[in-house]
Amino acid sequence: MSRAEMDELGWDSCDIIIVTGDAYVDHPSFGMAVIGRFLESQGFRVGIISQPDWTSAEPFKALGKPNLFFGITGGNMDSMINRYTADLKVRNDDAYTPDAEPDKRPDRAVIVYSQRCKEAYSDVPLVLGGIEASLRRIAQYDYWSDEVRRSVLFDAAGDILLYGNAERALAEVAHRLSAGEPVSQLDDVRGTAVVRKALPEGWLEIDSTRIDWPKNIESLAEAYGKSPYDYEEPGECAVGKSGEEPPAADKAEPIRIIPMPLQAEARESNKPSYIRLPSFEKVKSDSALYAHASRVLHQEANPHNARVLVQRHGKQELWVNPPPIPLSTEEMDAVFGLFFQRRPHPVYGDANIPAYEMIKTSVNIMRGCFGGCSFCSITEHEGRVIQSRSQESVIRELEDIRDKVPGFTGQISDLGGPTANMYHLNCKSDEIQASCRRLSCVFPGICKNLKTSHKQTTELYRKARAIPGIKKVAIASGLRYDLAVEDPEYVKELVTHHVGGYLKIAPEHTEDGPLNQMMKPGIGTYDAFKKMFEKFSKEAGKKQYLIPYFIAAHPGCEDEDMLNLSLWLKRNKFRVDQVQTFYPSPMALATAMYYAERDPLKKLSYKGRKLYVPKDYKQRRLQKALLRYHDSKNWDLLRDAVKEMGREDVIGNGPEHLIPTRDGARTQQRRGQYQKARGGQWDKRPAGQRKSASGGHSSNGPKAAANGRNRSKPGAKAGGKPGSRPARPRPGKR
Repeated sequence: MSRAEMDELGWDSCDIIIVTGDAYVDHPSFGMAVIGRFLESQGFRVGIISQPDWTSAEPFKALGKPNLFFGITGGNMDSMINRYTADLKVRNDDAYTPDAEPDKRPDRAVIVYSQRCKEAYSDVPLVLGGIEASLRRIAQYDYWSDEVRRSVLFDAAGDILLYGNAERALAEVAHRLSAGEPVSQLDDVRGTAVVRKALPEGWLEIDSTRIDWPKNIESLAEAYGKSPYDYEEPGECAVGKSGEEPPAADKAEPIRIIPMPLQAEARESNKPSYIRLPSFEKVKSDSALYAHASRVLHQEANPHNARVLVQRHGKQELWVNPPPIPLSTEEMDAVFGLFFQRRPHPVYGDANIPAYEMIKTSVNIMRGCFGGCSFCSITEHEGRVIQSRSQESVIRELEDIRDKVPGFTGQISDLGGPTANMYHLNCKSDEIQASCRRLSCVFPGICKNLKTSHKQTTELYRKARAIPGIKKVAIASGLRYDLAVEDPEYVKELVTHHVGGYLKIAPEHTEDGPLNQMMKPGIGTYDAFKKMFEKFSKEAGKKQYLIPYFIAAHPGCEDEDMLNLSLWLKRNKFRVDQVQTFYPSPMALATAMYYAERDPLKKLSYKGRKLYVPKDYKQRRLQKALLRYHDSKNWDLLRDAVKEMGREDVIGNGPEHLIPTRDGARTQQRRGQYQKARGGQWDKRPAGQRKSASGGHSSNGPKAAANGRNRSKPGAKAGGKPGSRPARPRPGKR
């Protein structure tokens, strides 16, 4: 972190310098620490420049010139999401900064840091990584500027971009550079993207620059009565010279020649192949093509069958190699077994780093997510193949926490990862997994080839609780309850021992329309889990509650859907305080829906019906307000909206109504003010008979205290004897 530390170690220079937008915390939940310790284990001298002042190049020279490269990362969060809310308001804190101080990293940190590193040492290669670079590896819609931007490689003038969890790619890049190979030749590393002026010879190009091209194979077979892959001797083309429609299958026709689609040619050819995506210029000007490119990208996400993607930017080609092969359990154990000190660097003194406080006693047991939720970027970054650690490795880390973390109280805050319960859940067959292109293993239903037994997770929980010095192990990572209900023993274990009164889960919505666009299970699955949760809580003799999370303004979510969700909340007596508005993060499928107003989960067509997307601020505000139907600040807006929707039936003052009438609202507000002042329950007696908070009659009654009647002497208790103490309001019910 400093020249002084380099001197202590006897280093004259660093081999690699990592520039990061986060405070340096030497913990396996912080990307720069994992990468730094991993490179250290490979024999490299690693320096870290944390949250530098980006207004000049001088802070980027603090550790001198690196021998191999600068590694550039925005940090654990995308710098734009870190700084702005979904409503594009500037956040007033930063959880990855000492004392949560804001403005310690620039917008688009990867680009800014890269430019400053080039100013500092123009001949040093730039290796981009982390989630910000990973989600911007191809042309992507940028919510903050409301336009499609180029791959970050071009804007940052980077030499190579590493996406996903990049240990394999990083080791290869570092060792090849240290062996003297120029960075311009590192164009064949899995999990990387590079810029090329010309494409290599001997490759077969699969054209994906047009929507629905090549044509649907099944429709051709139906029209011609045979497979389009069946070749016959040359003859007259079935589609005549004038281009008329193909003949019906039952008519006798001369020999037909049907050009083989390029995908089939690629399968039968010995040549390596790549897929040509629509160019940056095309996806920027044609939102349907953008959605099509997003669909192709997500279908090429399986590391076992993905092909190279190529996308032209101006006169240059962006070359994206297939995703990295996932780490084995032994390799995961090795990464998490590196020498982490599990605390912030001493330079921060006693400063509080909120993100560290949240995860300092948590353990990451796996990587990846096969849920495929369209609004989430985990899959685009970490992939769908689950990479799990061994139980022994996790137990060693728990013991490390017990022994190393200052002030450890015996409480483990989480055993999880991207999800709580995908540990060691993989495809039953390596062969099937190698050929699969499903976007999700659990949507629209759980794949029959997916292992759903949570036995290893349940065993891990039991072993963790048995460690001397560990008093409580909480589970805070997101739970896939649709998977959990497949294993009642796991749910019982979780509910009995690992829920601290509340369990947060995310059904996200109740209506099928939005849920289908989110790629989430129906609300019936939530009901099934809730029944299990309550049953096992009762058996354990515990009062425990589910806290559901919901999203407003997701693509495909109409106002009527949100109204139905709010009615469901009212029926189930939920009053949610923290609500989430859909946030279009780069590269997510739902972001393609948001921008293109089309559904990339299906084959795209220019003629197809457009998807409803609540974009404008008013629409988004309304949907968010429907989630908080109980907030009196929203009632005027909601009354007007439901009238426009023709749903005046939800306005009224009864328990079955969602929004009170204006008169009813005023009464409720007065009741609220009265309760707050009196600290008790609302007195339902007639106005002349009930007492005010001061002990006198109501101001509407014949003896109003407000008119000065029935007052006691100074210091007297209202309604009591002179000289007694003033009344203390009773604490009200929450």
